Amino acid sequence: MVRTLTGSATGKTYRCPGCDQEIRPGTPHVVTWPAYARDSDLEPWDVDSAADWRRHWHTTCWRSRDRRR
Repeated sequence: MVRTLTGSATGKTYRCPGCDQEIRPGTPHVVTWPAYARDSDLEPWDVDSAADWRRHWHTTCWRSRDRRR
């Protein structure tokens, strides 16, 4: 799952896993987390249990993640 955040929605400093640099408050970026398939047909994706796996990325780092080592 990927969610784009505007700079006004952030109030904390995060560390980008792509470049290991800080994402400062007020900087637009993306938040990602895995979505696992559920056994239920009503809610096919389990996003609650994946909350601990959220990561904040610079948008450009997220877009170029496949080209990094």
